[in-house]
Amino acid sequence: MEKRVLVGLSGGVDSAVAAYLLQKQGYDVTACFMRNWDALANNDYLGNPTLNQNQCPQEKDWDDACLVAKKLNIPILRIDFVKEYWDYVFTYFLKEYEEGRTPNPDIFCNKYIKFDAFLNFAKEKSFDIIAMGHYAKKENRDGLAYLLKSFDQNKDQTYFLSQISQEQLSHALFPLGDIAKSEVRKIAHELDLESVMDKKDSTGVCFIGERNFKEFLKNYLPANKGDIVDIEKNRIIGHHEGSMYYTIGQRKGLNIGGISGEEAKGWFVVKKDVKKNIVYVASGDENKYLYSTSCIIDTLNFITYKPQEGASIMAKFRYRQKDNPVHIHYLNDNRLEIIFDEPYKSVTTGQACVLYDKDVCLGGGLIKEVYQDGRRIDI
Repeated sequence: MEKRVLVGLSGGVDSAVAAYLLQKQGYDVTACFMRNWDALANNDYLGNPTLNQNQCPQEKDWDDACLVAKKLNIPILRIDFVKEYWDYVFTYFLKEYEEGRTPNPDIFCNKYIKFDAFLNFAKEKSFDIIAMGHYAKKENRDGLAYLLKSFDQNKDQTYFLSQISQEQLSHALFPLGDIAKSEVRKIAHELDLESVMDKKDSTGVCFIGERNFKEFLKNYLPANKGDIVDIEKNRIIGHHEGSMYYTIGQRKGLNIGGISGEEAKGWFVVKKDVKKNIVYVASGDENKYLYSTSCIIDTLNFITYKPQEGASIMAKFRYRQKDNPVHIHYLNDNRLEIIFDEPYKSVTTGQACVLYDKDVCLGGGLIKEVYQDGRRIDI
């Protein structure tokens, strides 16, 4: 008997082609569109470029998903997770910014919405498995599921899947794991999926979309003006609207000028003091303040197996970053010290540190403390 699979159909090209590939592989495919954000109910006004559009982006995506389902001749469902997204993803997102950290909502969107709420909905409807349009691979070995990097290394999304569990992974399929993005577009054109085949990839905050980010945050976190300080000379060189709006390594939007000679090098955020509401900057993209030699991560999650104490493995500290060689030291069951093989740039609290053993994504944790030669530098 063919397996019943519920595929998350977002109104984009990746999930559309994923649904087609599952059909081709003989699965009994049903699509489901998730609505996870309500701009009006969630006070999403400032920084929202879509307010004056005739149709909100989510409803346009729903229409596009329906056209794909009709073209592929598969049934489509619709489910609303607006409350779950607010409770488990967005509330955490805001709290992290309030604490001066820079969170990655896509990771918790996967953990709590796509591979939890959506998976539970699928089980309630008697589906055997779920599928997503992520660029990632799953392999089953000796009764366990392994998460591997995708064939298209440029699009690999295992970084965003690092907090899912073995149970969640075992009930998921990733049909795009072995093909390139260019091939996905080609298939969409061959199928004449007009609503999505040339649609640009979604960007911005997961399920929310593109926003003027500083203005968007002002909807929820009030602006609090403070000083921008040159960390090298301990002098005020500008003013900001709120330290929480800035991230380590940021260059654009600082509005610093008029300092002879140095401004040509550019200024970079190197540290934030949320309690004193100070943003510290240094000039030049290779300044020493951007580099660190170790970090502490918590919220540990290992998908298939836990790396051994002292293991030499690879780490990513942000999406699309190259793999960085590190070795590890367990501080306790939920805190891990990541020791860098060489100093790395712009390692930022709140971001995920994702660990790899070659192509296997082991999981990872969230960066809570950053050190330079044993001295904590994130506070």
